[in-house]
Amino acid sequence: MLIPAKAEVARQLLRYRAWERAMLAAPSDHAVRATFEDSGYTLCVLMGKRCAREAAEAAERYLRGGRDGCPPKRGGGPRRRGGIRRAPPVKPRSTAARH
Repeated sequence: MLIPAKAEVARQLLRYRAWERAMLAAPSDHAVRATFEDSGYTLCVLMGKRCAREAAEAAERYLRGGRDGCPPKRGGGPRRRGGIRRAPPVKPRSTAARH
């Protein structure tokens, strides 16, 4: 499982909160709103949430040290031994057929 670096989570959370304040100050400014939504999307991806508000809350819990703020595990369950599944091996060509 990949866990985001706390420094990156903190940076994105600060960015999200700053754009949230700017959007609330100027709700009719489309550029500010778009940047706010972009920052929310980035936080959602980082925290594994579908809603920016949930992602911000999860980021705050994660930064406080709570395990419940950590992004969910991907893939679930234990991995199989042997690694990645590959295609069946290719049989080598006979060099006698070429002569």
